[in-house]
Amino acid sequence: MKLPTYFTRITLILMLLAGILSGCAQGDQTQPAGTKTEQAEKSEASFPVTVTDDAGNEITLEEKPEKIVSLLPSTTEILFALGLGDEIVGVSDYDNYPEAAAQKEKVGAQDMNAEKIIALQPDLAFLQDYHAQNHGEIIKQYEAAGIKVFIVGSQTSFDQVYTAIRTIGKATDTLDKADSIINDMDKKVASIKEKAKEVKDPKRVWIEVSPQPEIYTTGKGTFMNEMLEMIGAENVAASEEGWVKMDEEKIVSSNPDTIITTYGYYVENPAEQVLTRSGWNSIKAVQSKQVFDVNSDLVTRPGPRLADGAEELGRLIYPDIFKK
Repeated sequence: MKLPTYFTRITLILMLLAGILSGCAQGDQTQPAGTKTEQAEKSEASFPVTVTDDAGNEITLEEKPEKIVSLLPSTTEILFALGLGDEIVGVSDYDNYPEAAAQKEKVGAQDMNAEKIIALQPDLAFLQDYHAQNHGEIIKQYEAAGIKVFIVGSQTSFDQVYTAIRTIGKATDTLDKADSIINDMDKKVASIKEKAKEVKDPKRVWIEVSPQPEIYTTGKGTFMNEMLEMIGAENVAASEEGWVKMDEEKIVSSNPDTIITTYGYYVENPAEQVLTRSGWNSIKAVQSKQVFDVNSDLVTRPGPRLADGAEELGRLIYPDIFKK
């Protein structure tokens, strides 16, 4: 991948996962399931509905959204998981999952293609808190065009993601499906924690989210730190807050047992790069070649696949315990 794209992706990661939190979405009440007729009546009766976005704005939807735009890959994943693929008419330039997301109209990222978004005439647009902070005038254009705008802030924990999924479920009349997704994720998390009880000698892990020369890691208040705790591992950068740049001397002195990289999607052979670094040959993980790359989207994107990300970290760090 070209260098400019790399820096853009790193900027997005830091903005979404370590930026100013706008707060997390509000919880909602689940209505009981019934027969198809009852469900249809319930659907009709559920609108208008009012939801509160992560910026604290109350959004009232008179009818179920039929056309949706999403400027966040994580929200797009949630919408597809809720069975709303047909309703999605526009996605961000970085949306890559599921495969069908790549076929949707691209409408920008931090810089939105406002003309295209308005032309798509969506009922509902999910935007980043970055947009609320930097593109207020454009958002006013959307609202003037009859587009309901929902601001999605940074989620940094599984619980916050669960809340976000429920809020999106309420806004799109898919609350039952949202609860099903959360239940499946929670069951997998419970299974992971149960397996982690078998860990007798916790491994110390160094997480690397960008390579030399700007080496960043993940501290407390991030998904990856929560995942390491979940599988019974120790984050050597747990004393740090959020996503931070680290000095190589400090990294080497931490002497981790395992090193996990998350940038294999744009750096060829990331493990080999770490293993051959000057001055790193004294690290246990390098000496034992316990250096692995993990799919960044699984462990940094606040969506339905987070539990899969935790499971994958378990397999890499404790292969005997977290067998497939």
